Amino acid sequence: MSDTAPRRLASPVQAYLERLYGKYAGLNEGTVATYIPELAKADPQWFGICLATIDGQIYEVGDTRQPFTIQSISKPFVYGLALEDVGHEAVRKKIGVEPSGDAFNSISLAPSTGRPLNPMINAGAIVASSLVAGRSAQDKLDRLLAMLSTYAGHPLTIDHDVYASEKTTGHRNRAIGHMLRNFGILADDPEAALDLYFQQCSVAVDCRDLSLMAATLANGGINPVTGERAVGDEVVTSMLSVMTTCGMYDYAGEWVYGVGMPAKSGVAGGIVAVLPGQLGIGVFSPRLDERGNSVRGLKVCKDLSTDFYLHCLRVPRSARSALRGQYPLSEVSSKRRRTEADRARLDTVGQRGRVYDLHGDLGFAAIEALIRTLVEAGDGLDFAIIDLKKVTLIEESDAEILCDLLLTFAASGKRVVFAHVDDHSRLMRRLDEQLSAQGQHAILLTFPDLDLAIEWCENRLLGASGPDRGQAPALSLSEHQICLGMSADAIAQLEASVERRRYDRGALIVRKGDAADQIYLLMSGEVSVTIDLPNARVKRLATMSPGMTFGEMAVVDRARRSADVRADTAVECCALSTAAFDRLGETHPAIKAAVLENLLRHVSRMVVRLNQEVATLAR
Repeated sequence: MSDTAPRRLASPVQAYLERLYGKYAGLNEGTVATYIPELAKADPQWFGICLATIDGQIYEVGDTRQPFTIQSISKPFVYGLALEDVGHEAVRKKIGVEPSGDAFNSISLAPSTGRPLNPMINAGAIVASSLVAGRSAQDKLDRLLAMLSTYAGHPLTIDHDVYASEKTTGHRNRAIGHMLRNFGILADDPEAALDLYFQQCSVAVDCRDLSLMAATLANGGINPVTGERAVGDEVVTSMLSVMTTCGMYDYAGEWVYGVGMPAKSGVAGGIVAVLPGQLGIGVFSPRLDERGNSVRGLKVCKDLSTDFYLHCLRVPRSARSALRGQYPLSEVSSKRRRTEADRARLDTVGQRGRVYDLHGDLGFAAIEALIRTLVEAGDGLDFAIIDLKKVTLIEESDAEILCDLLLTFAASGKRVVFAHVDDHSRLMRRLDEQLSAQGQHAILLTFPDLDLAIEWCENRLLGASGPDRGQAPALSLSEHQICLGMSADAIAQLEASVERRRYDRGALIVRKGDAADQIYLLMSGEVSVTIDLPNARVKRLATMSPGMTFGEMAVVDRARRSADVRADTAVECCALSTAAFDRLGETHPAIKAAVLENLLRHVSRMVVRLNQEVATLAR
């Protein structure tokens, strides 16, 4: 046996990126930017590809740790900072959002107002820099660097050689700045805004930084590695919008058509691309085409989009696919074990309650499809349980339409309840606020898991179709299901073999790991069987009422207890020890056989019920 550590399996994603790198590493089309002298020093063979997922997994190949300057890739991030600092309305007065169809350094200003057409061209980016809040030039720079560093996940700095080169040769940008001042878009001397703009373009990054910056946008503004929020999620939408329409300048139309991801390029050879909700891509290669975009970077992004169907406008699954399944309460039950009479009633009326199993991100189309399904159920549905366990996101804005659903159902004497709500507290708060404003707070019913929601609905269905559901009286031993078919003499003999016990509410009757030496016949009250989960939560396996039995596996394998049993109310039990049970087998074998037959009948019914539920859930 080898004492070496086991080798980790190679990731197919990593292998794909390595093949992609090999495919384009020999592509030598394009030239390195020279209009900024420092950029001309880049090695044209540098090439890196990095992909970061929204859960923080990073794949990289090539020169992904080679520093270069961010250049125009800084523009959407500074635009987002400006939106947060002064607000959307103030920014829109200064900067438009229309594609220019021109090169990055074109003087694209609206003829009547002088407003730059969008924040991705230099004119708009200079204005965005001027809107960054700060008490001094240094304060503004510090805030800008801190913001970019949060996206990247570590402190970023300025390449001062590139900054000096940009400042020395930035005559066209100065001309743009003075035109902006002439139109009143810049209120002060443009030099301060220009200087901050030159510095933001000179921030040093690497390919890995770019992928994480893109993944942060894909993750709604939260860095997937550090967990720090770089920008509010409401601003991310605006940033991605202008990246989609304007991020690749006069190549934007071709990019959206062929690649279909919000993106931004820079003349140092970097490209960032974002697939919202999934991943961020960073590519670095200094060879540029005539539009100033990385030649290899364009090829890599095109292949990634084509090979993995990453186009953001690709037709999604049908909205109805968000409804993973639906099933009536006659086919799937709660963990509360019911009497035969109650089970028979639920088999009859359970169709009036249904569980709706949702999954994925629920946008308007998915919510609309769910509501339509519920409405179409009509008079045949009294209780609808919406299970959110597999739902990754519901927008808070959906609260209004869900609120109307709850009100509509309540007005018809029906109820909608939600299960697995812990991960959707913001939506539930919003729903609660809207219902409370209409004096209808009480109709919002939420449960931490599906089991409790089903039990609640079962209880209402039974209450509506059967006798009063009050506290059941204590049973005599002859009424217990384990005595079915026994004679009075046999029951009297069994009575002499059991020990009457009482437990207060909350008492631990059976502890996991204890010896299995007792069978418990529940005569009054209720008990629950539970196990502890790794996440410090407790899962209910069953809740039992008078006439039921627990701990019965003691007569089968005498193994250690596998779960806890605790009294939910004050409880009275008849405890039959395994030793007493064995003695009955010797002195009254017919009684032992009757007990085993009744236990087997009970287990058989449970197995049939479980098989039915498995078949239902597997549909």
